[in-house]
Amino acid sequence: MPALVCSAQKCIFNNAMYCGKGDIKVGGEDAKLCQDTCCASFEERQRDSAKSSVGSPSTDIEIKCEAENCKYNDDCVCKANHVDIAGAGACECHETECVTFDDAK
Repeated sequence: MPALVCSAQKCIFNNAMYCGKGDIKVGGEDAKLCQDTCCASFEERQRDSAKSSVGSPSTDIEIKCEAENCKYNDDCVCKANHVDIAGAGACECHETECVTFDDAK
């Protein structure tokens, strides 16, 4: 499984730059650039939420990927060694992106 670092700090699954969801899905089926991708699993943390994050953070996570043009996509599973999800100020999934995306497939 790839090592994941995520800067989407407003996501309910983000805990100290790691994901507590256990698995995520990267969207962007027709992506040509990393800006065309997103973390489709992003959920905005609500201010009045009783919990600051959900799940235990992990560096290794299963990543399903819709970005067919990415060289790391192997039958809809990410095979990169390390994945970075950007979106420090994101409030919606389309404001995030997979920085690791590489269309050199």
